[in-house]
Amino acid sequence: MSMKIHKKGEYSFIDEGQGEPLVLLHGLFGALSNWESVVGKFSQEYRVLIPLLPIYEMPIKKAGLDALTDFTEGFVDMMGLDQMTLIGNSLGGHVALIYTLRHPEQIKRLVLTGSSGLFENTMGGSFPKRGSYDYIKERVAYTFYDPKTATKELVDEVFETTKSIPKCMRIVAIAKSAQRHNMAKEITKIKAPTLLVWGLNDTITPPMVAHEFDKLIPNTTLRFIDKCCHAPMMEKPEEFNEYLDTFLKNEAILAN
Repeated sequence: MSMKIHKKGEYSFIDEGQGEPLVLLHGLFGALSNWESVVGKFSQEYRVLIPLLPIYEMPIKKAGLDALTDFTEGFVDMMGLDQMTLIGNSLGGHVALIYTLRHPEQIKRLVLTGSSGLFENTMGGSFPKRGSYDYIKERVAYTFYDPKTATKELVDEVFETTKSIPKCMRIVAIAKSAQRHNMAKEITKIKAPTLLVWGLNDTITPPMVAHEFDKLIPNTTLRFIDKCCHAPMMEKPEEFNEYLDTFLKNEAILAN
């Protein structure tokens, strides 16, 4: 499907469908297109919104999780959203966790997939090799169980990003911010029903991380997808969407 990108103030975002809001947050090297399969399925019954996080534009001194969460707060306020399901992949999951703890009254449900916040093995922790296409190709492929999922378009997009020194500096600053911010003691306070969807072959946030989230967050549903790595909604969209759909419908029944 083709998704229209809206612009309002400092925000670029997707806003598809009507109804209960689902807000999707992408990862460090992510993009709006990462969620295309989710938008395609769920915009028929829900209002699906995806803000483009300002990973490459924010002031370097502010580049980190707090500023990204502040940005998300501004987006939610601008759009007048409430009682939403917040869904985050990788770094987006980390932002979703912080947002949920800041605004528990706004979060109806939380969904994490390959989320940082406890442990991650990421290429952002060291300075990405500028100018090496093969290196970038290898690292992007590392995100997926099937390297073919790392299309030339996706590799080209990341390669163009890492050619910029200021962008690389922001990537490293944000990655280090995420690695320093372990949330094990905080997430025990999350009350919202939480779905954890994890790739069994995740090399960046391995399955043990999902089990740890499952243990620490009080009200969780844990689902694994085989032959899948760090971005289930991209690599195994049908399975991801099925788990998400079941979770949304079950929680709606329980709420009533």
